[in-house]
Amino acid sequence: MLRVFNDCVLDLDRRELSRASGIVATAPKVFDLLAYLVEHRERVVTRDDLIDAVWGGRIVSESTLASHINAVRKAVGDDGQQQRVIRTVARKGFRFVAELREAGASEGGEFAQSVELPTAAPALPAKPSIAVLPFVNLSGDAEQDYLADGVVEDIIGALSQYRWLFVVARNSSFTYKGRAVDVKQVGRELGVRYVLEGSWRKADNRVRITGQLIDATTGAHHWAGRFEGVLGDIFALQDQITETVVGAIAPQLERAEIERARHKPTESLDAYDYYLRGMAWLHHGSREAIDLALPLFHKAIEFDPDFASAYAMAGWCHCWRKINGWMSDHPRETAEGVRLTRRAVELGKDDAVALTRCGHALGHLAGDLPGGIALLDKALVLNPNLAAAWFLGAFLRLWHGETEEAIEHLTHAMRLSPLDPELYKMQAGMAAAHLFMGRFDAASSWAEKALRELPSLLLVAAILAASHALAGRRAEARRAMEQLRELDPGLRLSSLTDWLPIHRPENLAILTDGLRRAGLPE
Repeated sequence: MLRVFNDCVLDLDRRELSRASGIVATAPKVFDLLAYLVEHRERVVTRDDLIDAVWGGRIVSESTLASHINAVRKAVGDDGQQQRVIRTVARKGFRFVAELREAGASEGGEFAQSVELPTAAPALPAKPSIAVLPFVNLSGDAEQDYLADGVVEDIIGALSQYRWLFVVARNSSFTYKGRAVDVKQVGRELGVRYVLEGSWRKADNRVRITGQLIDATTGAHHWAGRFEGVLGDIFALQDQITETVVGAIAPQLERAEIERARHKPTESLDAYDYYLRGMAWLHHGSREAIDLALPLFHKAIEFDPDFASAYAMAGWCHCWRKINGWMSDHPRETAEGVRLTRRAVELGKDDAVALTRCGHALGHLAGDLPGGIALLDKALVLNPNLAAAWFLGAFLRLWHGETEEAIEHLTHAMRLSPLDPELYKMQAGMAAAHLFMGRFDAASSWAEKALRELPSLLLVAAILAASHALAGRRAEARRAMEQLRELDPGLRLSSLTDWLPIHRPENLAILTDGLRRAGLPE
């Protein structure tokens, strides 16, 4: 009997693996490992099971086992991110999860690669997945197709920079070009949960693009948007549209996944589900929300000890607790936050999301502003459309004394993600930047916007009190100071440098002077 899955055929008698009608060369133990996983696909196979079956119980290092698992995945067109065929079950072992059927082979018949492959849809990857379909050209001018195709290719490339997202390659998406398609069918055929489709219309020198993000499993619409531009520098226009589209849909994808994780039964949650549940609370930013988020990130780490972003978010929770005066044991919590973030950096050297939170956390917890800025700059190289990297990087630049650059970063973040769940942090950054530049009216205006979203934000309460006082608005300054003292009764002028890593003396002097005038004790 032949074991057939995806585009692979496993012939145990001949000890041959064929894929896409070609024989795949496999080392003997790699083949044995795959065969054992296939034959025991109904359960999770432990590390000891594999060592006993493949190595005869000899001592085998973790790295040897990991390299053989990776070799199996590579042989069948899988990898550690997708895990469509071999899934890692944290702290338990591995399981063969691809849909498999058995096919007979006649005596002396053809090779395994000639067996008709199944038409079953590929399984959904373990992480969120999306296909970006070619945009429909509504201009009636086929020569304009290259413009729409270029935008779609750029969107695919930009989305691919999000490591938490599986993006179908351009060549697969473009097989649907010029065809009337059913989104649910596309989802089944490409093995994705989400589909982005759209249209392109050109009139004279103006271009209008519409797009919609659809859940291919249910047909539900998660987002729709329209973008317009003037044809001048076509590459600049494509960059602008790509940035706007990706900045809009990436947060929507995360929200959709968070909502999906919320409704999963507790007994079926995995590391990524716990991570998403933690992110839902983290975005709220309140003390109670962070208290709920932190154990969820630790649960994600328990399920997947190599989950860089979970370590990063756990470390950042400690950072946010320090910023808001919520730490009860400063030395211990600071040390724990630094430990978690440094571990995240080790695990996620190419993970923009992890590096973003780590950079910001290390700037606050370890006082390493240059090192934190370097991590955030690397995150932006890896993913220039990640709004969090722009606005959290802005804060470190602000504390470092680069106020103009901080405002540019914050402005770009708000343009990238105008409906971001952490918009209040961007508004807080703008408030601080305008305070340092002596624009007290603008500072208080931005601070009030942020406080409407999160009334417990200690930094913003301080900026509001200082800006009112420096502008001569004594009554408003007094009310703001009452709110600040209520949020953190222990805050003093002498402890400002322990609270915020403000390196530029002039900026520290402005904040200190404003808070002194507002009535903060020495």
